[in-house]
Amino acid sequence: MGGYEHVLVQRRDDTVTITMNRPRRRNSLSEPHLRELLRAVRETAETDAAGIVLAGAGPVFSAGHDFGDVAERDLTGVRALLGTCTDLMRAMRSAPQVVLARVHGLATAAGCQLVASCDLAVAAESAGFALPGGRGGWFCHTPAVPVARSVGRKRLMEMALTGDTVDAATAREWGLVNRVVPDDDLDDAVADLLGRATRGSRASKALGKRTLYAQLDRPEDDAYALAQEVMASAAHLPGAREGMAAFLEKRPPAWPD
Repeated sequence: MGGYEHVLVQRRDDTVTITMNRPRRRNSLSEPHLRELLRAVRETAETDAAGIVLAGAGPVFSAGHDFGDVAERDLTGVRALLGTCTDLMRAMRSAPQVVLARVHGLATAAGCQLVASCDLAVAAESAGFALPGGRGGWFCHTPAVPVARSVGRKRLMEMALTGDTVDAATAREWGLVNRVVPDDDLDDAVADLLGRATRGSRASKALGKRTLYAQLDRPEDDAYALAQEVMASAAHLPGAREGMAAFLEKRPPAWPD
């Protein structure tokens, strides 16, 4: 996985770290940047990696869309840009790996959207989160989609309408991130949570992630119908059979995947 200008992709053991690398532009999301992020996620999804860490180089995680890129586009061009951004969010959700955001500094607008679209997120105490369109001229319509599904209606409305920055502790309380740690402990906390979230059968985890997202927005009866059928079928996967056998035989599992 090479040939990138705006991102860094590094693999260490079972984890691939994708780092937004436009620090002078505060990791703003131009279309070339978005396309590289999308390619990196899709290429990693095809590997045997267990986890993906999404990070940002420089003083902030991401300042959202690059207004210099947006301002020069016509309606068709802006639609294409937002379509690429949405493709990236969907790719992170559909990837079989656990995707974890490593957040420091600010994550605003589409940068906040990235955090909300990851499976998990760990933030430094210095992190801040905002949908600043509410106090500007371009409302954060698309960033609000995954944020709403993380924080709920009233909290979304406060973020979207005021545009104010939410500190890391509040973001954790609201459900936008899983952990908040001192800045110096960020990497250790990321490794700890990702390590715990990726243990076990990878095939089982990938199916579980896909099913969780599929049932979240369904009525309860529909969600149970989906989950029941998937869980019944999954009982016959090699990982499930090994997990049950290891439990019954009181031995450590030897995961086949």
